[in-house]
Amino acid sequence: QVFDDEGKDVTPHPLFHSDPNAVVPRQAKLLASSAYFGATGSGFLSSFSMHQTSGENVSLGSFSRSHLLTSYHFSDVQMRQEEIKEELTKEDLDRRVDIYLTETETIWILDMPSVAVSVESEDAGRVLERNRIYVDICKNRPGNDRFVEKMMQTINGAAKNKEVQCDKIIVEDKGMMATSWDLYDSFNVLEIKPTSKAEGSRATTGKSSKPLTTTEHDQTMSVSSDRGSTTSSITISESAVLARIHEEEECHSEAILTSENFQQDLFFMERILMENIFQPKLAAYRQFPVLIDPDLLSDASGTVAAVKEANQKEHDKEKKDKEEQKETFLDPSILSDVNKTLEEIVPPRLERLWSYICDLTAGHSVSSVAWSKVNPDLLAVGYGAFDFKEQKKGLACCWSLKNPAWPERIFQCEHGVTALDFSMARPNLLAVGMYNGSVAIYNIQSRNDAALLDSSKSSNKHTGPIWQLRWVEQDRGATGDGKKERLMCISADGRITEWLIQKRLDCTDLMKIKRTGSEKKKLPGEKERKSEAVISQQAAGMCFDFHPKDANFYLAGTEEGHIHKCSCSCNEQFLETYRGHKGPVYKVAWNPFSTDMFLSCSADWSIILWHQDSQTPMLTFSSTTAFVHDVMWFPKSAFVFAAANESRVEIWDLSVSILNPVISCFASPREKFTSVLFATNTDCLLVGDSKGAVSVFELQNLAAPNSNQV
Repeated sequence: QVFDDEGKDVTPHPLFHSDPNAVVPRQAKLLASSAYFGATGSGFLSSFSMHQTSGENVSLGSFSRSHLLTSYHFSDVQMRQEEIKEELTKEDLDRRVDIYLTETETIWILDMPSVAVSVESEDAGRVLERNRIYVDICKNRPGNDRFVEKMMQTINGAAKNKEVQCDKIIVEDKGMMATSWDLYDSFNVLEIKPTSKAEGSRATTGKSSKPLTTTEHDQTMSVSSDRGSTTSSITISESAVLARIHEEEECHSEAILTSENFQQDLFFMERILMENIFQPKLAAYRQFPVLIDPDLLSDASGTVAAVKEANQKEHDKEKKDKEEQKETFLDPSILSDVNKTLEEIVPPRLERLWSYICDLTAGHSVSSVAWSKVNPDLLAVGYGAFDFKEQKKGLACCWSLKNPAWPERIFQCEHGVTALDFSMARPNLLAVGMYNGSVAIYNIQSRNDAALLDSSKSSNKHTGPIWQLRWVEQDRGATGDGKKERLMCISADGRITEWLIQKRLDCTDLMKIKRTGSEKKKLPGEKERKSEAVISQQAAGMCFDFHPKDANFYLAGTEEGHIHKCSCSCNEQFLETYRGHKGPVYKVAWNPFSTDMFLSCSADWSIILWHQDSQTPMLTFSSTTAFVHDVMWFPKSAFVFAAANESRVEIWDLSVSILNPVISCFASPREKFTSVLFATNTDCLLVGDSKGAVSVFELQNLAAPNSNQV
């Protein structure tokens, strides 16, 4: 018996059922042979049953043709098989017999549901709805508390390797060359008729209009006389000649492209094109009148004349109308005074001219900018991130005013550039400070981008980022030989150093900035608090600025929010300490006109004006809730300074207002301003941002500075 998974009996039934009341038949001759059933046939036939493999039961009536009737006596001793032959009458043959075919129950041996459904099927809509619900569930899964991720361990099936051996695949390269004559002959092969030997000889000696074959044209050229006495062949290899000409042209063009004269010509041509493109912007930068192309004026002369004529007619008509009216108007002198007043009350603003940016600098944050001390058109820009998590390779680029589209020099740095400055005694030297604490000096006259000197081998190098460096002229010698230029740095490791430029870079410490506690008054009855444990005894230095008249004194801003006044002659203690900021001090700047005053900006959203003789802030400026990264005095006025917040750049004029800036320029939604720098020879401001652009703005309608007021 055979049972399915549900316990149903699915055993196949035989088509023939023996009648126990039937007559015992005789042994059939067909099954009498012992060779067919074997010597011991009782064991085999005891389990033998006749059934139809297709599972269709056939009901038979009394109709029967010459067939076999088998009788079994289930005995282990004997077995009889007899054949009964029935004779059918004519009535039996003519009688109608009904045969019914029915299906048995289906046995499922392997059931694999389909993963694809036809679009035209009935279940297509239901399947599409289930897929849409599943996609919605996958979208809503992130951040949903209803979904929990669990892990389970499964048993991996044993891997089975099967190797097949086959014959080695033989690869063979073949090449051929086809000329234009080959293509012509192949295309016209059907038009060419076969000729006999005699016709071929006549075609050789006489004139023929038949096209030359490939062999005759490409390999040899036969020249024969009418008599056919002499024949000479000249071998021509056109492919070799063409290849040689192509090689000579390539070598010649390569020599032209790599020649110094061609490179210099391209350099001059690029300068000319850039000056033509940026001519109106450069003229506005240098405060020159903007010139208009005379060709454009000549082309538009007719249009201009027509416009002038129309304006003149309108003016005459208005004049007549005014004469006809009897009403009196204001006196012309009063109108002129009003016009002058309107011109005076036009608010100052920043007009953007262009931006120093290219594909190489896009995506890098501008960390510092510096003008060349000798060439006012040469600008150095450092690119590097201030945050530790955003660190990547840095850049130091030198931009020229004559080509705002691409830098003149590009120096690749392994770490982010945080500070840079040009030398005054040797204008070709550019000092660069990096985030890892190293200092490098580059020669901008050379096209080699390798550093001239590097502090990587110095045993006394900085261990923190260098936030500011500057070339300072100092006179420390007692012999009076003159001032000597020195390179100063301030770092996050709490050291202010002076670098000695010899065969290699080495430094000495000017000051180690020690931590100072906040001065809080003790209330009556209050117990003394225990001092907090500090990780380091030194405070991280953020910025410095040397006094414009006496370079032996300088200010140093720290991460604690304090500003220390120090002297190069004393490296043990501070001269003064100014406490007013609640966050790191990002920049300090002496006033170039009133040398007793200085500005400081901080991460506490404020800008403070100080007097060096007072430890109390004189004025505090705070216009927005954003970090103030940079501040700089205007070189033409003692009242004007610029500040770079994260969200906008501001121009303050203390002679106009001490509460609000006179100009505010907002940044784009996804960029932040990081640095500001005034131009030395014009009324322009440079602003660096976090996207790698240094934008040039023109200061318009700003009040003229009064040199008598300080």
